[in-house]
Amino acid sequence: MTSFDSSPTLTAWRALLAVAVVFVMLATTGWTAVRHQHTATPRDIALASWAKDRIGGHALPDAGAPADRLARFFASLTAGQRVALTDKYPLVVGNMNGAPVTLRYRANRRALVAAEAEERQRTGDTRLSFDGRHQALLRLERFRSLLAKDRQILSFDPSGRGHVAEVLGDLDRAERVSVVVPGVDTNLLTLERTGRKENAAPVGMARSLYGAERSARPDTRTAVIAWADYTAPAGLGVDAALGGLAAAGAVRLNGLLDALPGTSTVSLFCHSYGSVLCGLAARDLPGRVSDIAVAGSPGMRADNAAGLRTGARVWAMRDADDWIADVPNIEVGGVGHGADPVDPEFGARLVSAQGAIGHSGYFEPGTESLSNFAAIGVGAYDSVSCASAEEACRNEISGGVRA
Repeated sequence: MTSFDSSPTLTAWRALLAVAVVFVMLATTGWTAVRHQHTATPRDIALASWAKDRIGGHALPDAGAPADRLARFFASLTAGQRVALTDKYPLVVGNMNGAPVTLRYRANRRALVAAEAEERQRTGDTRLSFDGRHQALLRLERFRSLLAKDRQILSFDPSGRGHVAEVLGDLDRAERVSVVVPGVDTNLLTLERTGRKENAAPVGMARSLYGAERSARPDTRTAVIAWADYTAPAGLGVDAALGGLAAAGAVRLNGLLDALPGTSTVSLFCHSYGSVLCGLAARDLPGRVSDIAVAGSPGMRADNAAGLRTGARVWAMRDADDWIADVPNIEVGGVGHGADPVDPEFGARLVSAQGAIGHSGYFEPGTESLSNFAAIGVGAYDSVSCASAEEACRNEISGGVRA
């Protein structure tokens, strides 16, 4: 729910939930028989070619193999072989958990160059409608922005609405890694904004957090990932009330986390529908994930923090002006996302969001919400501002050591 700044009425949301219940009933009883034809994407074609290829007389591993196996495969290659595979299969290597980070950056730059060239051709295609040409121009602008010389693109797939992840900082050397998980309407075109809404988009959120973390602890080596590498709901429709896309995204998120280099401590910062995804990912998180912080959450698909079945600390905040407070915290037949994480009975550590304005203002510089995120991200827990006068949110935490 990243891009929505004004509140839908409570009545409208309840009506949406009712429609969603009907939809689920139809789907589960077999009354819906819609089938979507799948057209092979450039990445599909590249994956098929990869599966048949060989290097040094040996077959290439399954591109979806566990990250540790793929890491061993790349380690077994010569430098020349690694570069050759990267340049031949950029859409494969660039999205491959287990491939060295520097190879992924190289691969995604090559993939972006190809995507930019293709989109540039489409902008001059007279067969496209006005809307089609407009979309092509927007995508072309996005590809050109992502190709800026110092940007580190960890994943990139231009098919459909697009998937992207960008790294700020040195991921290989980081002591602390923060992952920003955004919500509804996250896609290639909404990845970043300029001007007043800059910090409401995934890249703007990550940049704000990275700057705040460096200010909070300049001597700590940090990296932040703007993670828009899942298919998010488009608007406040049925998908936003269901958990299917969040469940699929949770698998992708854990795949990323399992593949992170080094031994860095990891924190997740999950906004709106992104908190649903983080809630579903929680039970399978690697042990290096120390903290899950949610903002503007409609629920985490658990009755309480203990129900997330994670060893990570769970933090929650909500601004007083956030319309998400009007969304009923229910879960019926898979519709709705359950208990409110800022309800004291949920059991999360409640932190201040003072200064944040509306649903999309949690990463604005100068807000307590951003400074709290930064403190959590670098392990400066003594600097966290609790949501009330009590200091309960900091109980049993000492320095950067996990309690």
